[in-house]
Amino acid sequence: MTIEQLLFIDIETVPLTRTYDELPEVMQQLWTKKSVLLDSVASPVQTYAERAGIYAEFGKIICIGLGYFVQENQELQLRVKTIYHHNEQVLLEEFAKRCSAFFKQHERIFCGHNIREFDIPYICRRTLIQNLQLSQPLRDLQRKKPWENTMLDTMQYWKFGEYKNFVSVELLATILGIPTPKDDIFGGDVARVYWEDNNLERVVAYCNKDIVTVAQLYLRLQGFPLLQNNQIHIIP
Repeated sequence: MTIEQLLFIDIETVPLTRTYDELPEVMQQLWTKKSVLLDSVASPVQTYAERAGIYAEFGKIICIGLGYFVQENQELQLRVKTIYHHNEQVLLEEFAKRCSAFFKQHERIFCGHNIREFDIPYICRRTLIQNLQLSQPLRDLQRKKPWENTMLDTMQYWKFGEYKNFVSVELLATILGIPTPKDDIFGGDVARVYWEDNNLERVVAYCNKDIVTVAQLYLRLQGFPLLQNNQIHIIP
C-alpha cells in the first residue's frame, strides 16, 4: 500500500425530519420504542432531536467529505472535496460515481475515524433505504470477511486490539498535538445548524476540517511529518 491509495472519508448526519412530530406516525411509534431503550427518562421528542441522526433508520446523510494524497513537485499534498445536498438520494448517487471512479484508477483503501462502525455501514444502509445500488467498492466490502475488508480506521489503530475504548477525533488530535477541527461547531451541533439555522455550508466547512484532521492523524500515527497549510487544498 502507498499513501496515495488512501481515500479519507467522513459523513455528517442529521435526524430525518426537523422534529419528532414531523415523522410519519408509524416512524414515531418505532422511534418511541427505540427511545425507551436509549433513555428511559427522556421523552422521545428529546431523544429524537439529540440522537436520531446517528441511526441510519431514523437519520440521513447531508454531506460526505473525501480526501486523498498526491505527490506534487516532490511534496505531499492533500486534496479535500466535500459533496453535499439536501436531497440524500442525489448526494448518494454523486458519491457512488466519485467513489467508483476513484477506485477504478488504482487499488484504493477507505480511511477514516470509526468508519468501520459508523460511516461505511451508515452509507450502505442509507443507499439501500434510498433504493439505490451500492457502488462497486462498497459491494466488494460486503463480500469480504470483516478482517479482509480493506479499510484503515484510525480509531481501531489507536485501540491496539482493545475493544472497550472509544476515542473521539477531537481527543485524539489534541493529545497528539494536531489542531482540532472543533473550532466552530461540534458533532452535536450539526442537526441544529442544519435544521434550525438552515446552514448546510457551515456543516460542509466542518466536514472539510474533519477530513484534514483525520489525514493528519494518519500521518502522525505512521510517524510522518504533519502537513503545512500550503499542502492542504480544499476543492470547491
